[in-house]
Amino acid sequence: MPLAPRGSEAPEPTLQDVLAARNNLKGVVRRTPLWPLPLALPGGHPLFVKPENLQAVGSFKIRGALNFLASMTEADRQRGVVAHSSGNHAQGVAAAARHYGVAATIVIPEGAPQLKVDNTLALGAKVVRCANNQDARESTARAVAEDTGATVVPPYDHPWIVAGQGTIGAEIVEDLPDVANVIAPIGGGGLIAGVALAVRSLAPSAQVIGAEPELAADAHESLAAGERRRWAADQVARTLADGVRTQVIGELNFRLMQRLLAGVVRVDEARIEANVGWYASRAKLVVEPTGTLSLGALQRLVEDGEVDGVRLAPGPTVVVVSGGNLDHALLAQLVGRVAAAGREDYPGSSDH
Repeated sequence: MPLAPRGSEAPEPTLQDVLAARNNLKGVVRRTPLWPLPLALPGGHPLFVKPENLQAVGSFKIRGALNFLASMTEADRQRGVVAHSSGNHAQGVAAAARHYGVAATIVIPEGAPQLKVDNTLALGAKVVRCANNQDARESTARAVAEDTGATVVPPYDHPWIVAGQGTIGAEIVEDLPDVANVIAPIGGGGLIAGVALAVRSLAPSAQVIGAEPELAADAHESLAAGERRRWAADQVARTLADGVRTQVIGELNFRLMQRLLAGVVRVDEARIEANVGWYASRAKLVVEPTGTLSLGALQRLVEDGEVDGVRLAPGPTVVVVSGGNLDHALLAQLVGRVAAAGREDYPGSSDH
């Protein structure tokens, strides 16, 4: 069967596509648990984390990548795959390609965390470097595909990718049927679109909220404008959350976000840094800066009550941690700042 189209031509995935993806992921992708977090919510409602940092290759990205390769024909797979990524999608595609025994070439921009580059190489993929902007990433991946006959595995703007990421939402609702709020990070939109599709289909009364850095808030601006807005590479490069330095949301993802999201909450850099340390010291989880965005958004909603028209619904809440791949020296630095600052500096912190 031919590869499904992407972007504006792509058909929106359905709940059935998400459920089919679950079968494609069995035996390779871990079903991550819901763990309670020691933070107070209004009304005493429980708070849980969906820790995709404990996932194979340390992030949620393997879900979409594996579902994409599983959906390809064997003939297409044997010609190999190519992807462009700042790190986590790179590792997801490399791991999926290794599972199927096919060649993978990963285009990684300069400035990506070296840990993610090293992990991608360790998974057996070939790494090609490029300039640190969206156009260079995409054009380099296309050139590799043209030269080798490999298939480009897009990082987010494809129904197979979205359906794979949507398995996170399906697991959340199965484990917590009365979930009221699910908060997840936004980069290109594949994670939030898939989670929203599954959660809103299985638990229609629940709301899904996106989280992104103030310094890379193209999703927030796009939804407010009613059209996708592109941010410059040097703008999004300012955030510590390297996993969401995407300059523009995917077309398919944007359509799903418009229909299914309650809104997007922006998170400042100080909160991103502090929450890396908070997760390590209080929750005993290693979380990369991007993965803390959902917690930062939750804290803002708890503190302010309403942020850009978004309010927490009363009931159990889940924050999705997208990954845990970060440089050890950076982790030590941020944890050290937490120890020096003291717990009282953490908004919403509680012993409950």
